[in-house]
Amino acid sequence: MYKYFNRTLLTILTILAFFASTLADDQPEMPILSQEDVSIEMTNAIVKHINVEINIHFNNPEFRQVMEGLPVTIYINNKPNVALVVKGTAHLKYKFDEKQNFEIKVSEYTFKKYVNPIPLWFSVIPPLIAILFALIFKEVFTALFIGILVGTATMFWYQDVSIIPAIFKGIFAIVDTYIIEALTEPGHMAIIVFSMLIGAMVNIITRNGGMQGIVNFLSKYAKSPRSGQFVTWLLGIAIFFDDYANTLVVGNTMRPVTDKLKISRAKLAYIVDSTAAPVAAIAFVTTWIGAELSYIQDGISTIGINESPYSVFINSLGYSFYPILALVFILILISRQADFGPMYHSEKKARETIGDYTNGDENTFSNKLNELEVSKDIVPKWYNAAIPVFIIIFGTFTGLLYTGWNPSVWDDTTISFGTKLSVVIGNSDSYKALLWASILGVLAAITLSLVQRLLDLKTTIDSMINGFRTMLTAVLILILAWSIALVTKHLHTADFISQTMVSINMAPQYIPALTFVLAALVAFSTGSSWGTMAILYPLILPATWLITQNSGMEYTTSLAIFHNVVSAVLAGSVMGDHCSPISDTTIMSSLASSCNHIEHVRTQLPYALTVGLVSIVFGTIPAAFGISPLILFPIAILALFVIFRIFGKRY
Repeated sequence: MYKYFNRTLLTILTILAFFASTLADDQPEMPILSQEDVSIEMTNAIVKHINVEINIHFNNPEFRQVMEGLPVTIYINNKPNVALVVKGTAHLKYKFDEKQNFEIKVSEYTFKKYVNPIPLWFSVIPPLIAILFALIFKEVFTALFIGILVGTATMFWYQDVSIIPAIFKGIFAIVDTYIIEALTEPGHMAIIVFSMLIGAMVNIITRNGGMQGIVNFLSKYAKSPRSGQFVTWLLGIAIFFDDYANTLVVGNTMRPVTDKLKISRAKLAYIVDSTAAPVAAIAFVTTWIGAELSYIQDGISTIGINESPYSVFINSLGYSFYPILALVFILILISRQADFGPMYHSEKKARETIGDYTNGDENTFSNKLNELEVSKDIVPKWYNAAIPVFIIIFGTFTGLLYTGWNPSVWDDTTISFGTKLSVVIGNSDSYKALLWASILGVLAAITLSLVQRLLDLKTTIDSMINGFRTMLTAVLILILAWSIALVTKHLHTADFISQTMVSINMAPQYIPALTFVLAALVAFSTGSSWGTMAILYPLILPATWLITQNSGMEYTTSLAIFHNVVSAVLAGSVMGDHCSPISDTTIMSSLASSCNHIEHVRTQLPYALTVGLVSIVFGTIPAAFGISPLILFPIAILALFVIFRIFGKRY
């Protein structure tokens, strides 16, 4: 028996050895790598407790040929890690929880680096410094530059670089890394080109008398500060499909009218800013809808609920307290012809100033469009401005339909017309649509000027080029704002804020309010409502559903809170964007209104905070406890009236 067992065991071992040798023959032998054969790519911003992506590039041709598509063993601090070689590169993630001598070994290659990870809490310092400097010193260029420099210098300082070299390296990184990356982002370049084309068109229609014709035409309806502000609000609602187009078109169109009626530039900028994003965020057919639906789809796919993203979005609109109340609050201010806070002083100064109050440096945005004089030989005609503006509006909408067109969706008889339109717009390329429409607007303005012989060719082209120049200030601020947003991304500012807020243990009914505050903080710190949605939707939606289910809530109750949270992310993003001096839409509102940027932020901030507080107290929280929004909206509007009655003052 014993001999039989030994023979059997020997046979099995022989068979296993045969297969092992066969497998070994099939597995290629990894070539030996020297120091020149490998290069390591890591980010300069190594943040504590955050995974760092490490890219290991294999430069040895023999290695790339033999090991392509196969796993390779990489030793990190003497612990084996296996990564797949794809196109000559292996990708690894490693989390640094403390300062250490970091080591990577592959074959004979060794990489060593002293790593001192940046504390995660520090990630909020650069944007806070930029925001505080901007509000205190009322000079946004320096504030943004210092905020970026604090972030970049800190990255090098934590790499064991002494403070003076770290500062110089930080300065160089601003130019060679952050500004370049901000400019090479296709969406950012599209916004810059779109803004410059709008500036060119506005300059041309100002020189050819079209803008004066618009002023004369709208003056029939906008005869007082109240009616002038109402017309501005109405235009802001009408151009609902894109916030960028809304901001630049309405601001530039209404600025001469509101100047004539002695409405302050700060008030114009507020109305423009506080209609553009709110209406684009809640309308059914906008350039926002595609991003919103994709984020919602990812969330419901993770948790596995049987709801379509569009139905979730529609149901969430009932909880969109901030966007709707922001639009209503403007109407309250207009109807009562009063203000409070810094806006009151700005409006009072505009009303009481004799002559042109807009010439002071305190109120202008370095936009010289209003200093252009129309030749006395030119008869102002409103359609010379209206036609190019209409082409931009109609062209943008047409471009959205063209770039998002999907025959299978449009031919589906089971889908309603509104849903089809929303899906098409949601899948469109909004940047292309804006660029196409704006260049057509410029060409239309040039054609109208030349055909009617209002301007000669040289004057027309000079006007277009000067229009480009007027946008330089805004473009520089946008580039710096995008650069500091990139710094906050590298330092994981949003992760810190999200982790801090989510770690708070609370009842499910308070999650929507917490989400609103969290979204506002992230948007305020990063200056991007779209970026905030991209960060928070994947984090908050699954967490919300898990918490509601763990607390034993019924499906319908959990779904109501889920809809509230979907809306809270969107609403908080818009509010934080309104409050942030580094927000691109806030900057563009200042630009379009020719308002000093910090003056715009300073006067809008109390209003945004007021509406935000009312939205949370009288809307988001009670709705989470089951009170119908049909009851809460009238109560919230009444609360805004009461606040206005207490603090509002007539001028």
